[in-house]
Amino acid sequence: MGCTVISISRTLAAGGEEIGRDVAARLGFRFVDDEIVSRAAEKAGVSPQMIEKVERTPPLIERILKNLGTAPVESAAYIPPPGHHSPDYESLIEQVIRQTAAQGNVVIVAHGASIPLAGTPGLLRVLVTGSPESRIARLTASLGMDFRRAKKAVEDSDRERRDYFQRFYNIRGELPTHYDIVLNTDVLSLATAANVIAAAAEAGGAQA
Repeated sequence: MGCTVISISRTLAAGGEEIGRDVAARLGFRFVDDEIVSRAAEKAGVSPQMIEKVERTPPLIERILKNLGTAPVESAAYIPPPGHHSPDYESLIEQVIRQTAAQGNVVIVAHGASIPLAGTPGLLRVLVTGSPESRIARLTASLGMDFRRAKKAVEDSDRERRDYFQRFYNIRGELPTHYDIVLNTDVLSLATAANVIAAAAEAGGAQA
């Protein structure tokens, strides 16, 4: 098989998690999402909940860096370069992403993994997205949200996503060229989208 690492970025309610799990099951790969947060938290000596908050809330970055500098760290944990008293969060989570990819046979969902992994042999980078209208409709159907709450959730998530890419990877505008495949689930069913990804991985993808 040509591709041993598939990174899936997704917008809220576009079906990226479901597609990722389907692809992993079809290929016999590990599915990794929350594990990235758990491993980063373990290395940092803080709770996964704290890591999750930092990913979403820029003002908490200073607080977690302070915690990282004082928390006990296992011997195998991240070691900061000379001259730094604590690892920065961006480097820590990127390290975990790279370590996870190095193990191979894995589908990594979220955390902007396609950006730091770009150029990795055997990598297939995928974006799963859809229009705000279709994603709002999915939230109202699947979670029973009213339209106003669903619309706000999509808008807030899209804004946080833009902020995340800028804060972590200094990318002001996400582009289709950051990915090998862009899938619009307004048009494609989740099963069809999974078919496309699995077929591309088996064929070797764009960088294998």
